[in-house]
Amino acid sequence: MPEDKKDIEDNKVLAAISYLWILCLVPLFLKRDSKFAQFHAKQGLVLFVLELLGSLVFWFPLFGQVLMLGLFVVAIFGAYKAINGEWYKIPYIYDFSKKINL
Repeated sequence: MPEDKKDIEDNKVLAAISYLWILCLVPLFLKRDSKFAQFHAKQGLVLFVLELLGSLVFWFPLFGQVLMLGLFVVAIFGAYKAINGEWYKIPYIYDFSKKINL
């Protein structure tokens, strides 16, 4: 990923917010000029959609709870990487996020 230290420093908090459910839309639409914020916001959007779908199966014993817990852990890890200024590609999530063109 391109290394623009000013972009990362200025936008790492918003990038971390991208992993908090619907708040992924904030940097997605307000920070269009930031490659770092967009990178994390798109991954956050994919996670958000997966969490919405996961909430439909949450009530199935064990499977739904494990799925939601896994998504929660991935979101926390993504926010941690963003706040540290890292371009971390979440496995599988990143592949879907590359296809988002807003």
